[in-house]
Amino acid sequence: MKADKDKVVAVAYTLKVDDGESGQELFETVSEDQPFYFLFGYQNVLPKFEEAILGKESGDTFSVAIDFENGYGDYDDSKKVIIPKANFKEEGKKNKDLLRVGRVIPMQDDKGNQMRGEITKVDYMGVHMDFNPPLAGYDLFFEGKIISVRDAEPVEIEHGHAHGPDGHHHH
Repeated sequence: MKADKDKVVAVAYTLKVDDGESGQELFETVSEDQPFYFLFGYQNVLPKFEEAILGKESGDTFSVAIDFENGYGDYDDSKKVIIPKANFKEEGKKNKDLLRVGRVIPMQDDKGNQMRGEITKVDYMGVHMDFNPPLAGYDLFFEGKIISVRDAEPVEIEHGHAHGPDGHHHH
């Protein structure tokens, strides 16, 4: 069975990233015994990643370089914002646990879009947050192997994403 639209593909891979300065660094490793499952053809992964594995079968290997423009975009300084500490109070109390540097917090913008922001600093001005994707501005280098390909279950196609190894949610 080949990787194509409406198939659930499991892949193991290493991801190296390059910011153009310090050379390639290993960012993530996904092992063969705990592969990453995704529903092909539903924007769950980068389009260039799908292109690289289209038509491949279980056991095939792949490698793909994706420049930042086709990856997560360039780093955008305008996505760094300072939010008043008062916005983070819960029931009138300061939530100290929440305001830690390095913490990633889901937020909503004024249009109701979900965004994830990382706290980079907390000072008298407020909470400094960075809403760039972690890999913005990086070129990506994937090397991997197809672990399995199966037909997606109707519910997965309906939801637009994979539900793990056998197509069922496990809570």
